Amino acid sequence: MDLLRRRDFLTRLSSGIGLAALGQLSGAATHAPHFAPKAKNVIFLFMEGAPSQLDLFDPKSALQKYHGEPLPPSLTKGHDFAFIKANARVLGSPRKFTRYGQSGAEFSDLLTAWKPIADDLCIVRSMHTDAFNHQPADFLLHTGHMLPGRPTMGAWVLYGLGSESANLPGFIVLSTGKSNMSQAAQWSSGFLPLSYQGVLFRRKGDPVLYLSNPASVSADEQRADFDLVRALNHQAQERSGDAEIASRIASYEMAFRMQMSTPELLETAKEPRHVRAAYGLESETTRAFGTNCLLARRMVERGVRFVMVSHSSWDQHSELNKNLKGNCDTTAGPIAALIQDLKSRGLLDSTLVVWGGEFGRTPLGEWRRDDLEFAGRDHHPHCFTMWLAGGGVRAGVTMGASDDLGMKVTEGGVHVNDLQATVLHLLGMDHTRLTYRHMGRDFRLTDVRGTVVKQMLA
Repeated sequence: MDLLRRRDFLTRLSSGIGLAALGQLSGAATHAPHFAPKAKNVIFLFMEGAPSQLDLFDPKSALQKYHGEPLPPSLTKGHDFAFIKANARVLGSPRKFTRYGQSGAEFSDLLTAWKPIADDLCIVRSMHTDAFNHQPADFLLHTGHMLPGRPTMGAWVLYGLGSESANLPGFIVLSTGKSNMSQAAQWSSGFLPLSYQGVLFRRKGDPVLYLSNPASVSADEQRADFDLVRALNHQAQERSGDAEIASRIASYEMAFRMQMSTPELLETAKEPRHVRAAYGLESETTRAFGTNCLLARRMVERGVRFVMVSHSSWDQHSELNKNLKGNCDTTAGPIAALIQDLKSRGLLDSTLVVWGGEFGRTPLGEWRRDDLEFAGRDHHPHCFTMWLAGGGVRAGVTMGASDDLGMKVTEGGVHVNDLQATVLHLLGMDHTRLTYRHMGRDFRLTDVRGTVVKQMLA
C-alpha cells in the first residue's frame, strides 16, 4: 500500500472523532465569548517572588521618617509575616521617584525605561491577597484558590475561548531567572482536560523536547507515523470511551503541527535590527528575557491566546537594593519595548498585558545583618501593586491607595479574585458563567467571589 493510499485508509478509519472535535480538544477551535470582548489575547508578565511596590511604584515619605524604628503594635495588629516579627524596624527606601507622562505615573529610578509607556498603563496600588507565603499565593493568583490542583488562568481562558492558532498551543509559558517555587502548578490545567495545559518552552536546546526529528526521518514519514498512532488511539477510545484518549490524540496532532511551525516562530534573527535592539537582544543582561518578550509578541500575532512570561525571583529578603536593581535592569527595557511594539503594530488594543507578582513587600525591614545594604523586605499580602495595559483597560491612571507606610489598603481595594474576574470580563467572559463540572459541582476561576473592577475599564 503506497503512502497516499495508506494515509487515506487511516484517515477514514479514524473519522469517528472527527477533525472538528480534534480542533476543540487541542484548543485550536475558537468558542464564542459571553459578550463582545475588548481583548483577544493575554500576555501575563509574571514577576515571581513579589517585587517591592514601595521601591518601585508607591513612594512613602513616612518610611524615611521612621527608618530604623519599630512600629507601634496598633499598626501591625492583624498582619501576618513570613519571617520577621511585628516589632521589626522600618526600612526606608533609597529610591528616587519621578512622575512621567501626562498621567503623572510615579516610577522609581530603577524603572526610568518605562517613561515612554507611562500613559499606557493602569497602575493598581491597592492589590491584596490572602496568602503570605509563596506557594499558596501563587496558587491563588493563578488558580483562584490557595490549594493546588485547580486549573490556572491560562487554562481557563483557553477552555473558554479556544485558540486562533492551529499550529501552536493556545497557552504557552516562557521563563527566565532562578527556578521558581511553584513551577508547573502555574500553568496546570488542573481538572480540565490536559489539552488546556500550558506548554513550557525551554531556554536551551529545542524549546519543546523532541521538537526536532532525527535526520533520517522525513516530514512525510513523521506524518504517516502520527496517522497510524491516531488510528490506534481512536480504536482504543471506541472500546473504552475514555475521554483522556481524545486528549492524547489532540496532543499528538498539536505536536506534529508544532514541529512544522515552531522553527519559524523562533527565528527572531529575521526581525529588524532596531526591533531586536529595543528588546535588548544585543545585551547579555536583557537578551534572555527580551527574547521571551519578543516571542510573546510573535505568538499573539500567530493567534496564541495566553502567553505567560515569567521572571524569577524577586524574593528579596536580603540585599534588596542590589537584587531589585538587577531584576529591573533585566526586565524594564524589554517590557517597555513590548508595549511600544504591540502599540505600533495595532496589537495593543486587542492584547491585554498584565504585570505583577503574587504579593508585595513589607515596609518593615528584614535585617539579617545589622547592615543597611544587606537588608531586605519580607512578604506582604495586605497591599501591593500590579498594572495592566491594552485590551480595553483604562490607560494613564493610577488607582487605589494605601496608608502612609504601605501597611494596608485605604482606598479602592482589588483582591486577586477581582483581578481575575476583570481579566475574564475584558476577554468577553462572565466569570460566574465560565464553569466546569467536577466532583459533583461547578468550579470557576474566581472560586466563590470576585467582582469586575469597573474603574479599570476604558
